[in-house]
Amino acid sequence: MDNNTKKQNMPQWKFILMMTIAVICWAFAFPFIKIGLEELSFINLTVMRLFTVSIIFIVIIMLQSKKFSKIHKKDIIPIFLLGFLGVAIYHLGLNYGEQYISPGAASLIIATIPIFVVIFASIFLNEKINRKAIIGILLALTGVALISIWGTKNATLEIKYLTAALAVLIAALMGTFYTIVGKKLLTRYTGLSLTAYAMLFGSLGLLPLLHPSINNSFLSQVSNLSPLGWFSVIFLAVFSTVVGYAIWYIALKIKKASEISVYLYAIPVLSTIISFVWLNEQITTIFILGGALVIIGLVLVNRKINKKYN
Repeated sequence: MDNNTKKQNMPQWKFILMMTIAVICWAFAFPFIKIGLEELSFINLTVMRLFTVSIIFIVIIMLQSKKFSKIHKKDIIPIFLLGFLGVAIYHLGLNYGEQYISPGAASLIIATIPIFVVIFASIFLNEKINRKAIIGILLALTGVALISIWGTKNATLEIKYLTAALAVLIAALMGTFYTIVGKKLLTRYTGLSLTAYAMLFGSLGLLPLLHPSINNSFLSQVSNLSPLGWFSVIFLAVFSTVVGYAIWYIALKIKKASEISVYLYAIPVLSTIISFVWLNEQITTIFILGGALVIIGLVLVNRKINKKYN
């Protein structure tokens, strides 16, 4: 039995565990992004994060080269665009936007990704999604909206600049692009291979941002990073990017883009819980209702997956 067949027969509990790890990694990313932005500009935080990721993947490829798919010349440009638009531009947009809009507003905008994925997956991937899964996605989206608007005592939908909201919306579209285009390329690559190649090629597009005429603060900001700042960059690189993104493509190789995208709705739930524990952010009863709707939505979608794959 080859690796691909083994992955297709992955037990549902193991798949859910894998996605849970990815969601946890991404939920912790938001507070660490906030910490990183206190010491680095949104450009420098993105550059440091993805260049650290590139170093990690280079080391992994050198040590485990046999586990990586051979790259095809015809895929070099698509993979570059996948990494540059789907990862680099995504994070530039999100990091810029988080400076000028509230976390609730950012969560709501990013929550459009599964909706975009469903729309574009039906157009470009010929994916069909049944009524129960659509209801699950809409319930989860409603839950995220409740959490974002009324989930905590200090929840707001503040937007200082429309350009910031637009930047986060562009990030959401780039996240959708990363999923849809990646799904097509995964027919020729393993999830880990495509993640590594996308990060390595895409990060090259950030090199112009290091030119002194564009960015004269990079060296000074990096040299003055505090231990907490460095920890934030390393966490974002290792867990939120290497681990999270690799799991995403491994999952995407197994199941439909429209089906796994609903897991993104669990991120705001966990992020709010993290804020409650870590930052003493007071949650409301509305958060419980919103969280319940997200869980119900996930259960509905996963029941549909169970019937098809098990």
